[in-house]
Amino acid sequence: MIFHTFATMKLKAYQIAEIVNGEVEGNDQISIHKLSKIESGEKGSITFLGNSKYNNFLYTSESSIIIVSKALVLDQSITNTLIRVEDPNEAFALLLKYFNSNKRILSGIDKNSSISDTVKYEEDLYMGAYSVCKENSVLGKNVKIHSQVFIGENVSIGNNTIIFSGVKIYDNSIIGNDCIVHANTVIGSDGFGFNLDKNGNQIKVIHNGNVILEDNVELGASCTIDRATLGSTIIKKGVKIDNLVQVAHNVEIGDNTVIAGLVGIAGSSIIGKNCMIGGQAGISGHLKIGDRVMIQAASAVFKNIKSDSSVMGYPAINYRDYSKSYVHFKNLPSVIKSLDKIFKSEKNV
Repeated sequence: MIFHTFATMKLKAYQIAEIVNGEVEGNDQISIHKLSKIESGEKGSITFLGNSKYNNFLYTSESSIIIVSKALVLDQSITNTLIRVEDPNEAFALLLKYFNSNKRILSGIDKNSSISDTVKYEEDLYMGAYSVCKENSVLGKNVKIHSQVFIGENVSIGNNTIIFSGVKIYDNSIIGNDCIVHANTVIGSDGFGFNLDKNGNQIKVIHNGNVILEDNVELGASCTIDRATLGSTIIKKGVKIDNLVQVAHNVEIGDNTVIAGLVGIAGSSIIGKNCMIGGQAGISGHLKIGDRVMIQAASAVFKNIKSDSSVMGYPAINYRDYSKSYVHFKNLPSVIKSLDKIFKSEKNV
């Protein structure tokens, strides 16, 4: 049986200040019940000013409470209650998390789901309609599995992990604690591996490995994480991956690396810790990317990259070198015209 518990969210200014470690300026008893954008704030809502481009909205917003920087100097008086913090963006992120965690509590197993008798799980499991969990899998405490999810055999899912609708998790995958996997992502599918036989036919390489997601990993919607040929494809703790990202077999992604949408990473490449990879970037196979590397959007990486580098382009080169080269590249049409004039004048001499 499914149980849905809705929590009514109503907070006063002093309570919010405690959550975000801020200081109230104004009425600390005023209450809010929803979140809003600063440009369209309403009474009873809370918003934040995290970018100076939006400063003008501070004086027109009708939000009851606004989170601002401690360093902000007002150009004119306002009637809104302010909560001053060190970093408004970080504070509002904390508040979003607080609202989300108290919004709805799901528990129970839907009668239309299918869970094997050999699956081990805790009492606070939530399993939505038409979801399937196969033999010998283990589901930790407070796991939330939404509707139409497939979980194969011998899968392990850690505590407080959320699996959204349509996700497919193949056999032997391991998912850590506090992970989030968004809709329609596939974990553990075959890698793209084929060998030509003597007759020129493509022979499939069987992938016997698995996928490991360590703790606090988030995967966006419609990602694919291929299992290893042998061993494991590993997404280490704290990694955040956007929508529509392809991670091939035997790839390893280091702690706290962030990957934007439409990135493709070919097989057996190793990416270091705390990297930032922009959207539509492509990384070739069997490469080693160091720690704290920044790969700009739409770049194509064909060579190893040392730690603390920033690269851009096709093929990717040092970011500063690319920027300098681009200045010349965009001027090529006028340079060519000038050269043509020189050549024509030389012919006429």
